[in-house]
Amino acid sequence: MKKKNLLTILLPVVAITGLILFNALKIDTPLKPKAATDDAAAGLTLPAGFSAAILIDNINGGIREMAPTPEGDLYAKVYRIRRGSTVKGIVSLHVDGDKATIKSTFGNFSGSGMYIKNGYLYASSDEEVFRYKLNSKNEVINPNEPEKIVTGLIARRQHEPKAILVDNNGNLYVNIGAFSNSCQEKDRQRGSMGIKGCPVLDSAAGIWQFKADKPNQHYKDGIRYATGLRNVVGMDWNTQNDQLFVMQHGRDQLHDIFPDLYTVKQSAELPAECMYALKKGDNAGWPYIYYDQIQHKKMIAPEYGGDGKKSGGENYIDPAAAYPGHMAPDGLLFYTGNQFPEKYKNGAFIAFHGSWNRSPEPQAGFFVVFQPFKNGKPDGKWEVFANGFAGTQAQTESGRAEHRPCGLAMGPDGSLYVSDDTKGTIYKITYKK
Repeated sequence: MKKKNLLTILLPVVAITGLILFNALKIDTPLKPKAATDDAAAGLTLPAGFSAAILIDNINGGIREMAPTPEGDLYAKVYRIRRGSTVKGIVSLHVDGDKATIKSTFGNFSGSGMYIKNGYLYASSDEEVFRYKLNSKNEVINPNEPEKIVTGLIARRQHEPKAILVDNNGNLYVNIGAFSNSCQEKDRQRGSMGIKGCPVLDSAAGIWQFKADKPNQHYKDGIRYATGLRNVVGMDWNTQNDQLFVMQHGRDQLHDIFPDLYTVKQSAELPAECMYALKKGDNAGWPYIYYDQIQHKKMIAPEYGGDGKKSGGENYIDPAAAYPGHMAPDGLLFYTGNQFPEKYKNGAFIAFHGSWNRSPEPQAGFFVVFQPFKNGKPDGKWEVFANGFAGTQAQTESGRAEHRPCGLAMGPDGSLYVSDDTKGTIYKITYKK
């Protein structure tokens, strides 16, 4: 073969190989945050009268929880700091209408939780909770010197992110997710039975309560406020009945682990993702039970003698509401603003991050739903409020979502913010009559 012909063959191969390598590597390449786009470009489907704008895009590492200030600006928590990125664990944003720009970024830790209370910005890593003092304009005074409030929390390769919340009585609530799917002797292994007296419950699978102003607390300094919760990411305080509400991620793989007891369709649909209204000492029953939203019953888990037909768990609390399985509720917000129509007042918005394990059924979620409330309790059927985050129908059904809604927050004007922890997008949803 002549040299010229050989080059003609090799050059396209080299070019294609280079393009493949570039696309593979650019996942971790720092992206420059982009300003807002117009409503149409936000790509969301909303009820009549609502519109959406992309406040900011491509904040590296993705955004989970957010904390708006009374002045209208916004703090956002970076979920996983990307290698080589100039964006750190917390981003301070200036919001001007439907646009936002980065004022500063600080905090050398990834994580999920973010909350403003009593002149402090609280933020969590997977193992600790910090707080930053705010000035009269709600700007962080000590970005390089946070106060460590809780340390030494468990993070063991499953359900590591720590959701946080501070109540009006100076209490800090921290979710500590179970480092297990269903407390089996061999985690996620076919036929493996549950460990008696599940030891995971001693240090995880619940909500712990600490003092919001006491530094360097550990487990022994806190109170196990509620237990039997496999993993909570979304949590908020219901001011109507002065109570903590949380969203639990239900267990996985009923068919994979017990194929003789559950069909693949049952495993795709069960168990429910549950909303719980919690009081001190409550037990939601994980790993011993799960909730079947189709039969409307608490069911004995197969690892502990269940067969998909045995109901039980009288000593465990009932969910306040239940939703289809595996949709991953990562955000919960009670809407107390005045911008949206009256039907939304004191109701709950829930951000469903989206499923990965509903096969052979289509993957589902990737949307924000609204749950009506009355007198502090769920009242009526939930409805999809904002959809289209995932992209096309094919992207949704395959689980290859473009964006995944995660955190929810309400601006001082009553607008709804929705974060995305895939590409670091923050959406602003507003209503006009």
